[in-house]
Amino acid sequence: MPETTFALIVFAGSILAGLLGALTGLGGGVIIVPLLTLFLHVDFRYAAGASIVSVIATSSASAVTYVKEGFSNMRLGMFLEIATTLGAVLGAIAATFISTAWLGLVFGLILLFSAYQAAHPKLQDEGRQTTQSDKLARQLKLSGFYPGPEGYRVPYGIRNIPAGFSFMALAGALSGLLGIGSGAFKVLAMDRAMGVPFKVSTTTSNFMIGVTAAASAGVYFARGYINPLIAGPVMLGVLIGAVIGTRFLIRWRTQVIRTIFAVALVLLGGYMIWGAVPRLFH
Repeated sequence: MPETTFALIVFAGSILAGLLGALTGLGGGVIIVPLLTLFLHVDFRYAAGASIVSVIATSSASAVTYVKEGFSNMRLGMFLEIATTLGAVLGAIAATFISTAWLGLVFGLILLFSAYQAAHPKLQDEGRQTTQSDKLARQLKLSGFYPGPEGYRVPYGIRNIPAGFSFMALAGALSGLLGIGSGAFKVLAMDRAMGVPFKVSTTTSNFMIGVTAAASAGVYFARGYINPLIAGPVMLGVLIGAVIGTRFLIRWRTQVIRTIFAVALVLLGGYMIWGAVPRLFH
């Protein structure tokens, strides 16, 4: 098809991806990559390169707000970025050697996991998190406060640093390998393994995603997998969609919409797995 038509289709699809990503908290990468690979027949590596660029833009735009409001734990985020950055670089390098069939299979499985995350959001239970940090967290001074009702600062502690650090390395590797923010895995590491309150883990994850993506984007760029014709419309479209989703569609964040989105992810994930498995044996 003509380049202009292709760019317009990518732009329109990216707006929808950014909107749905903001609505569900999973980011637009889980929609962008299937859109480009399944429907527009873009090579997986170019799709991942475009997606990773969009992740940088959307994370940078929204992270500023969370940092100003005092939810993001900057010290914790920068410490864990050591793991995610190393993982992202290794994942991006591995993506240039792994066959697209294997990449499609892994991405399909990640979509199924993301579908579960979308359909079963964690509840913000502010009364259950610990206020005591373990020894290593105290030495690194990683605990903090986040804004509560009527200006009250809610204290929280952090634990299991080695487990969280290891999980973050895996999240970074998946981000670099597949061109996604892997925010669901970052939140899982902080929320479940390290005892970080949900509000802090989600906002800190959002801050970290951009840094992780920037580390792997350099590898994709050096390998020639970032095509401006694809990456430009994707970045602009996802950014516009994310702004719309954040500012105007908050009242639509219902379990019904999450369920519909989860069903769509299951279908996309199943389709990618169905298409990847036969190619593994040829």
